[in-house]
Amino acid sequence: MCGIVGYIGLPEKIAEHQALDVLLEGLRRLEYRGYDSAGVATVAGGTIEARKKSGKLANLIDEIEGAPLVPASLGIGHTRWATHGGPTDQNAHPHFGDDGRLAVIHNGIIENFAELKQKLSAAGHTFDSQTDTEVAAKLLGEAYQATGDLTEAMRQAVNELDGAFTLLAVHTEAPDRVVAARRNSPLVVGLGEGENFLGSDVSGFIDFTREAVELEQDQIVTITTGDVAIINFDGTPAEGKRFHINWDASAAEKGGYASFMEKEIHEQPKAVEDTLLGRTDASGKLTLDELRISPEELKRTSKIIVLACGTAAYAGTVAKYAIEHWTRIPVEVELAHEFRYRDPIIDETTLVVSISQSGETMDTLMAVRYAKEQGARTLSICNTNGSTIPRESDAVLYLHAGPEIAVASTKAFLAMITASYLLGLYLAQLRGQLFSGQISDILADLHKIPGKIQTILDGAEPIKALARGMAQTPSVLFLGRHVGFPVAMEGALKLKELAYIHAEGFAAGELKHGPIALIEEGQPVFVVVPSPRGRDSLHSKVVSNIQEVRARGAKTITVAEDGDDAVTEFSENVFFVPETQPLLMPLLTTVPLQIFACALATEKGYDVDQPRNLAKSVTVE
Repeated sequence: MCGIVGYIGLPEKIAEHQALDVLLEGLRRLEYRGYDSAGVATVAGGTIEARKKSGKLANLIDEIEGAPLVPASLGIGHTRWATHGGPTDQNAHPHFGDDGRLAVIHNGIIENFAELKQKLSAAGHTFDSQTDTEVAAKLLGEAYQATGDLTEAMRQAVNELDGAFTLLAVHTEAPDRVVAARRNSPLVVGLGEGENFLGSDVSGFIDFTREAVELEQDQIVTITTGDVAIINFDGTPAEGKRFHINWDASAAEKGGYASFMEKEIHEQPKAVEDTLLGRTDASGKLTLDELRISPEELKRTSKIIVLACGTAAYAGTVAKYAIEHWTRIPVEVELAHEFRYRDPIIDETTLVVSISQSGETMDTLMAVRYAKEQGARTLSICNTNGSTIPRESDAVLYLHAGPEIAVASTKAFLAMITASYLLGLYLAQLRGQLFSGQISDILADLHKIPGKIQTILDGAEPIKALARGMAQTPSVLFLGRHVGFPVAMEGALKLKELAYIHAEGFAAGELKHGPIALIEEGQPVFVVVPSPRGRDSLHSKVVSNIQEVRARGAKTITVAEDGDDAVTEFSENVFFVPETQPLLMPLLTTVPLQIFACALATEKGYDVDQPRNLAKSVTVE
């Protein structure tokens, strides 16, 4: 959630490359993570200068312009999402220790902060905020007083902390370094010439370098202008894994669209295409090299459990229908935050598949760790290379969808579904559940999906026009069956996230079991209609559902396959999508619902990229 940036450069180059400029640009890049305050601290001339302000980054910039900082070559910056203490200037980061000579920023939650605060208070420390971060700052200050070495002080301090944290620290007596530590919270190092960087993710320094280093769990890194030194929490030396960032700063810009969300909706053909790229060999056989679990182990899989939250959970629900159909392996979809608290039944033949765009979702990470403790094999479907969940899983299937900046997911959702299809087909191939020709046919249809999504995008204006005319609508219901059911739930979630109105997604078969009581004159109801070429009984049943709600005054809006004339008679608006195999339809039927939610929220004047109260990566439980 919180955005973190650290920087150190050569003092003689301050005139052309100030720390403050690097920090502010990094924080701007990290705004997509969601935040409610921002702050920076720089070290120059033997003193720390800091500015911090609640609200958006613009407030901090105004504060700095009113009270400029002395030029510096070293600093740290932070955007905060409030956990302990409200979103105030006082609670914004950085926080200070060692009589103001030390500045600290922090992402995560320190679970034993109350106990530590009581101990520090008894030792004479006073606190200016309600945050757990200030406790870490005071603790680190004490350790520095005892050691005189910032890296060793960090090592001693973190070994007293429980919870999830990334900490960055600077000290006036160590003007040649920034020291950072991570446990259960993201941190990556950027490598430059005569300068080095730290960030919550590579967006924090993408304008300045494409070379980066992954940090493992429970590691401390010290960056100077010419070196990156890593140790484990026990003090033993360590080495990070170096990697090249294969996207540039322009990928994080809007590219002429009104919002990142609109841009990312239009990037979905490429996101699906890139997720499919390089997954087959010359003979057309699926080869998922990233999996790192042997075919023999995968063949022994007796049950699959999908762990995810929010949009990712709906992608997992789509996957359940496809994987069970293709492999005949039972699939359960679990909300990650509930999984380990219900004593789930798993063993060494269980394959636990986690789905997370960021790879840092704390609920999902903790569920994966629990599954590993119980002996299950774990596989991560993730969009962020080098993030924690794929690193800690036995295997990974990366999406390759590119950075997703808008908080509410669009292109990652389709990429997650696509990757899940690849996993299901690969398992079916290993187990011999499908003939090679059947798999080739499905893959061929998957490769046609990007062009079909583009067709929907090219014809999106009627959807946008409908949305603009419904800006005052207080409630919208969504119905679907089979793979259309999770699409209906995702459509409702997008409307809640972006437009802040009541929206619910229901299984259409549940209509008569309660939800039909919500239908009244003028109630908008979206219906995701199954293909008439699939299970005929489902199609006819859903058409009956449309008739039922319309007879009670509902305004019916349907998403249906091209040529499905049966729905037009009973629908006030119909949005057709191209034909494809019924199990692949979510990759198409989702798109009109995304366009609708984005357009309606935009018409209401809301920020669709950063909806209120939401963050891109939920990195605390």
